Amino acid sequence: MAKEEMEKQGYSGMEKFLFFVTPLLFTVVLVMVLFVVFNPSLRERLVEAGQGIPVVGALLPEPAGNGQKAASTQGSELDRKQLASLQADLQAAQAKLAVAQDEKTGLETQIKTLQDQIDGLIKSGDAEKLSAEQYKSKVDELAGMFASMSASKAAPILQSMTLEESVLVLSSMDSRAQGGILAKMDPKRAAQTAARMKDDEPVKDQQIAALQSRLQLEATATTGTSTILNQEQLTKTFESMNAAQAAPLLLQMADVSPSKVLRILGGVSDTTRSSIVAEMSGLNKDITSQLVSKLMAGK
Repeated sequence: MAKEEMEKQGYSGMEKFLFFVTPLLFTVVLVMVLFVVFNPSLRERLVEAGQGIPVVGALLPEPAGNGQKAASTQGSELDRKQLASLQADLQAAQAKLAVAQDEKTGLETQIKTLQDQIDGLIKSGDAEKLSAEQYKSKVDELAGMFASMSASKAAPILQSMTLEESVLVLSSMDSRAQGGILAKMDPKRAAQTAARMKDDEPVKDQQIAALQSRLQLEATATTGTSTILNQEQLTKTFESMNAAQAAPLLLQMADVSPSKVLRILGGVSDTTRSSIVAEMSGLNKDITSQLVSKLMAGK
């Protein structure tokens, strides 16, 4: 006992200080280590501070923040490149869309123009068809009138017409009426008429031939030698004709002698002229507009 008391009395003051301070220092160091381990921001700051020490900095690793910053910088650069590529693709798509829109607009304009032309042709065809039907109706009505007459009375009347006119009228009758009238005609004229009917020409060609023969007959029947007299007779002929009959003939004459057509149109009455011009416009707008322009210039 005495020996132990002597050993206790032999402890110095430094030993007593270390005996109490050592556990405290260990606890503080342990707490700091734990704090550094579980606090990344503090750890990074300590590592960055250690990087500044010449010897210690070589032993310490690179801060994690630098790697993240580098990765973030690379990611931002990649995002910028992708964004630029997407913007270029978007601009290319917008340019293609604009071109397609222009093409669509052009096609719509062409379609509208073609549709207008088709509508105009349909209207022109309907008007021409109506005029032809009206003319045929008149011919059929005339043929019916001759068919209702006795053959002995109808034959001399038809024989006094031009050959083309009589063929047109007879073609609209039935075979029984045709045979009765031909039997009462002059044999030579009946033979000529039958030969023309045998050719089976289209009705439109027969109509034009009848009009031309009538004009030729009117021209040869003129006894005067004066040009003014011939022009007056020709004007009177067209004045008495139906507009649907006169229009196609004048259009044909315009190809040969436009000046004569202008004189005829200028000589007829205003009512007759308007009807003939309307029919001509339905058949051929271009030639009619040229003739009307010259006619207005002449006035």
